[in-house]
Amino acid sequence: MATAHLPDEFFDLVAHHLPPEPPRVGPKGGRPWVGHRVAVRVIWFVLVTGCRWEDVPRELGCSGRTAHRRLRAWEERGVWDRVHADLLGLLKRAGKLDADTVIVDGVIVRAFGGGAGAGPSPVDRRKPGTKYTLLVDRRGVPLAARSAGANKSDHTQLFPAVLAFPKVKGTPGRPKELPDEVYADRGYDSQAARALLRWLGIEPKIAKRGEPHGSGLGRVRWVVERTISWLKGLRRMRVRYDRSAVIRDAWTSLAASVICFRILSDDVQLAA
Repeated sequence: MATAHLPDEFFDLVAHHLPPEPPRVGPKGGRPWVGHRVAVRVIWFVLVTGCRWEDVPRELGCSGRTAHRRLRAWEERGVWDRVHADLLGLLKRAGKLDADTVIVDGVIVRAFGGGAGAGPSPVDRRKPGTKYTLLVDRRGVPLAARSAGANKSDHTQLFPAVLAFPKVKGTPGRPKELPDEVYADRGYDSQAARALLRWLGIEPKIAKRGEPHGSGLGRVRWVVERTISWLKGLRRMRVRYDRSAVIRDAWTSLAASVICFRILSDDVQLAA
């Protein structure tokens, strides 16, 4: 699984987008300010280990609640989305991004206590759950990740994922606005979806319901299953504990960034 120790290189990428730090101690004294590096280290630890905020070890330098507040504040400032965009640009420059073809798939996780955007899970006796829909490139790089209630049909999540296709900078030329091909399994089968994708200039490669297996599309689609296993290797993503939609979205963007970082570093053994 991923190490629980924050890599210095990852913090350097994040630090570029963080607000300036105030003085460690104010002119009137008070509790010392917790540095950004310490807060990011705790956030990384919680993401990787899946521990509760209350169980964060004191030796990490700050309480889980302090890190929770920073995670929320930085999500509201768009920090995690910008970090993800930076990493996609680095992958593109390194020749590790192939976004002409994209693959879509989803995974449902339990949402203990419900929360914003949760829904009754069709695979878990209608207990509250959240569905994560991933859009990955041909190598499994997570380009976009969307969340919705577990009861949302796959085909309704196809277009939000495709339209979240990022305009990745990093090399000369105009960034690509949409992929050329979209691969998906039978859960996304819809003639209307195929027609709309073709209208957008995207060739749909979607398996059809009722037809026998052996279409050959799995030779391309398998990478999204691997990326889902990497996502769940980050233990905080296996079960949703946070009720807030802001925190849910922060974890989603951060998890995609961590996977991109490990692909860039050629260290992608994330599945526990």
